[in-house]
Amino acid sequence: MRVAMYYNNRDVRIEELPKPKIGPGEILVKVLASGICGSDVMEWYRIKKAPLVLGHEIAGKIVKLGEGVKNFKLGDRVFVSHHIPCNTCRYCLNGYHTVCETLHTTNYDPGGFAEYLRAPRLNVDRGTFLLPGEVSYEEGTFVEPLGCVIRGQRMAGIKPAQSVLILGSGISGLLHLLLARALGASRVIATDINDYRMEMAKKLGADAVIRAQEDVPARLREVNEGRLADLVIICTGALPAFTQALQCVDRGGTVLFFAPTDPGVKLPVPVNEFWRNGITLLPSYGAAPLDCLQAIELIRSRRVPVGKMITHRLPLEDTALGFRLVEEAKECIKVVIQPHSSK
Repeated sequence: MRVAMYYNNRDVRIEELPKPKIGPGEILVKVLASGICGSDVMEWYRIKKAPLVLGHEIAGKIVKLGEGVKNFKLGDRVFVSHHIPCNTCRYCLNGYHTVCETLHTTNYDPGGFAEYLRAPRLNVDRGTFLLPGEVSYEEGTFVEPLGCVIRGQRMAGIKPAQSVLILGSGISGLLHLLLARALGASRVIATDINDYRMEMAKKLGADAVIRAQEDVPARLREVNEGRLADLVIICTGALPAFTQALQCVDRGGTVLFFAPTDPGVKLPVPVNEFWRNGITLLPSYGAAPLDCLQAIELIRSRRVPVGKMITHRLPLEDTALGFRLVEEAKECIKVVIQPHSSK
């Protein structure tokens, strides 16, 4: 079968690998859509394991069942999680599924930029979800990223009537925008440095869009009734955004670190000021199974209209182009690879 093998962001090659063989409790999935995540082009994060087949936002059809699989049948349309928790360790039992050791050591074989993948027994048991008929395969690629967004906002305790500032209007920022709208935020403001993404944020319902190079705290007060934001969500790894976030959170508010910085970066925090003003700093990584189930329902019901964010649909042989589009982050939001389509 064909795969897109990642060597670095500018070197993604179409290669041949044997179609995976499945064992008891496993399934073989024909990958029909696979989204390119911003983390896929985070080179410092990926290159240490290269060469490898990336892709963890997949939707496809079950074409082979291993012995003992009872909850699925041939032809089922599914989303499969790549990282899944054990659900039994002290972290999972306390609601911190994404720091579970099992979650950090599980994956499918190979990644989603391939014609087929094998889902191991554990992924079949607690990380494989049926896609409703109303959810297309390409919409199914949003289950994982939307699940991550759902977890972040849940952990942050978002409430109706809160104001939300989103720093960075790439795919994660726009998903946060749509979810905050769906959850009843009173005002959602977005920032970016890219005109195309700023315009997309407006189209998807942002009450105001601020150019990131401006005096963001001052502009925020202008568009938010003289106040800073109740919830600030960082959706870019650019260090100035982290500094802006600390300057833009209102008393009693929360800063959600949804994106990481480069390795080794230290962020000065005004501890005394935040202590006095009751400000919460909160990181969020990944999604738990419940978040994925909620994501599927929000997509099915069109409460979060993810299809509007797809800007490019590419065959597997153009995966290198897709990586370049995502890395350059110009006139591009969501790139979906379709391994069984052709030019």
